[in-house]
Amino acid sequence: MDRLDNQLHQLHREGLLILTNVADAAGARLVEQLGNKAVATSSAAVAWVHGYPDGNALPLERLVSTVESIARVISVPLTVDIEAGYSDDLDRVAQVVDAVIAAGAVGINIEDGSSPPELLIRKIETARQVADRRNVNLFINARTDVYLRGLVPAEDRVAETLRRAALYQAAGANGLFAAGVTAEYEIKALCHGTSLPLNVLGFPGLPSPEALEALGVRRLTAGSGIAEFLYGAMAGVAKSFLQTGKLDTHNLKAFTYGEVNALLKPSGKA
Repeated sequence: MDRLDNQLHQLHREGLLILTNVADAAGARLVEQLGNKAVATSSAAVAWVHGYPDGNALPLERLVSTVESIARVISVPLTVDIEAGYSDDLDRVAQVVDAVIAAGAVGINIEDGSSPPELLIRKIETARQVADRRNVNLFINARTDVYLRGLVPAEDRVAETLRRAALYQAAGANGLFAAGVTAEYEIKALCHGTSLPLNVLGFPGLPSPEALEALGVRRLTAGSGIAEFLYGAMAGVAKSFLQTGKLDTHNLKAFTYGEVNALLKPSGKA
């Protein structure tokens, strides 16, 4: 049987890989049983479950314990979202990548955010060096936030995303995550403009999985969307129980990303 790292690469060459991002071992085992061919974490969901806001705030030991617990209960490849590497210091990024590989990950997401692409280039190069030393064919999914953060005018988004894709691919990336793109014509242009497998995020207005696959998309992820719904549902059920003493599961709705993240912002308590 192929190694898990090689399996993850192969899955990006076999049509559309759909990943329902999880936060913990139970969720990972659940989605594996439902048919996920690989397991992906949501950085936001992992941070939230440990009591931290999303945004490079999660302590490394909490991340590592999560990865270890997930890897212990699944038999499919595991890819871990490490945000921006939890640091801009390359030695620290190397430590993070080495730790998640040692814990069982064979893939990572790493993002540029609002930082210059040159910084992510160096982080990708660092991650590749770490993986090579461990003899792991690490799948590095480079996320660019050109769309999510509106880094350039709308008419320039495709060109800027492709410019960054070329830079990240040269640095050692294996995939391009254009988080936030939803327009079919832009997705088509991105797929045609890079040889990297394109990952899109499950946003409202996104074409169907069948249409995405026909356009050339190779990975569709839920991001923090599932966790947002679960926290919203928890709030609805808990509110009902407090008021009536009964578990009422009607009229549940998702929280937004901002609502969940705001719950865990530092409160100033000593």
